[in-house]
Amino acid sequence: MVLTASLVRQGYEVVGAASGGEALEITRHDPVDLVLSDWMMPGMDGLELCRQVRANSRDRYVYFILLTSKSEKGAVAQGLNVGADDFLTKPVNPEELRARINAGDRILRMERELSDKNRLVSETLSEIQTLYDAVDRDLIEARKLQQALVRERSRDFGSASVALLLKPSGHVGGDLVGFFRAGPDKVALFGIDVSGHGIASALLTARLAGYLSDGSPEQNIALERGTDGSFSARPPSEVASLLNVLMLEEMQSDIYFTLVLGYLDLKTGVVDITQCGHPNPAILRADGQVEFHGQGGLPIGLVENADYDQWRLTLKPGDRLLLYSDGLTECADEDGVLLDEAGLTRIVTDNAELIGNDFFEALVWDLDMFSAGHDFADDLSCAMATFHGGAPLR
Repeated sequence: MVLTASLVRQGYEVVGAASGGEALEITRHDPVDLVLSDWMMPGMDGLELCRQVRANSRDRYVYFILLTSKSEKGAVAQGLNVGADDFLTKPVNPEELRARINAGDRILRMERELSDKNRLVSETLSEIQTLYDAVDRDLIEARKLQQALVRERSRDFGSASVALLLKPSGHVGGDLVGFFRAGPDKVALFGIDVSGHGIASALLTARLAGYLSDGSPEQNIALERGTDGSFSARPPSEVASLLNVLMLEEMQSDIYFTLVLGYLDLKTGVVDITQCGHPNPAILRADGQVEFHGQGGLPIGLVENADYDQWRLTLKPGDRLLLYSDGLTECADEDGVLLDEAGLTRIVTDNAELIGNDFFEALVWDLDMFSAGHDFADDLSCAMATFHGGAPLR
């Protein structure tokens, strides 16, 4: 009663309890900030009260001061172990009590501020998670749309067949492969690798897919309409120059891309090809030998008035031409060693008896084994043309 009167005079709101059990009931129903309890009480003593208060007040912290005549170190340690914050020796000095309560008040204020900040962080994280989930759903749909850019994964042209591999490393990627008719008895194959792996890269691949579309020859930048209304193919190097102008003058983006574009003559097996910073095309000969051909070249969208060369390859019956992205050759093992052309040669040779999509499935499987099951760091893409010889389909 003396302590209650003293605390009330100091401006505190005080609720008195005649026993530990009554005090516990009060803390369960009223938002108590601080408990001032005797150690020795009939029934529930101060230690048990402290233990029960700690067990019941998990949503907000209650500062607990024990009043005791005990001064032994063991008793203090026992009180701290059950959760007491402070001790006062009876008889209580009013000035010391005020100082201890003020110290408790400072701690409670910091605890409440921290709780408010944590609550704000939790709410913010929840909002961010909601936004992330929305973006994630959009990216999943974007992945489906990007995969739909490669509507046809394989086609038989009679004297040759084409198969495509496109496997983004994330939701969406910057790789694109495809093919289209390039005039009578010719088929064009291309591989594109846009810088970066995010949404901007994926948007550019979507636009480039329109410029190299098999379904809309009038919009295909590689084709030009003749006076008779038929379409014929521009030289691959000219297509590269047109795309470079388009990137630098119209799109005006910091993004660039590498390209390899080849026209396969379905009658002769001759391939006219241009390479713009893309990895060296590979030929898997019918006898199992692997050859790499290439001159490097400048990527598209970096240098104004860049010159792009083209050269010629010849496929014989049974030979395969692979236009692949650097996601294959730069695949790393668990020690960081890259697959490189030598490793790609080994994998291609090991799976030479497979054709079409079966070949690609085995290729990806072997890459996964090489990387020890780690996620691929870059997109995987490849356009493969197999020359059979004979007459092409009309």
